[in-house]
Amino acid sequence: MRRSRAPRRLTVDGSVWLWNVGHTHPECLTYLTLRPVETRHTGLRLVFRSGPGRITGGYTMGDGEVAAADGGWLNLNEPGVVRRFLDEASARDLFPATHGIRETDGWPLFDALTRPDGRENG
Repeated sequence: MRRSRAPRRLTVDGSVWLWNVGHTHPECLTYLTLRPVETRHTGLRLVFRSGPGRITGGYTMGDGEVAAADGGWLNLNEPGVVRRFLDEASARDLFPATHGIRETDGWPLFDALTRPDGRENG
């Protein structure tokens, strides 16, 4: 059985990424952390905070699930979902170029991935 929060591997175009999902309290937030294996100390943490119209995993949902009240639901434990977040974060140039973990709001990426037409507003 896999340990909770243990990094998992995802290979994309020959590059190996480590990723993990977690949920913390009292803030009630869920996060997805993505790191390239060759630079383990550099990465991106997408943070999903509960709030009006925003739901994170916990009491009413499974661990790692995030949803919007007006539509859209994603399970951050699914490698295909993680790949979509990785692609969207790369397209937005969100990964840091230097040592450290960059933390950013994951909801804008969620919105882009769950939009019915698959395109961003703008």
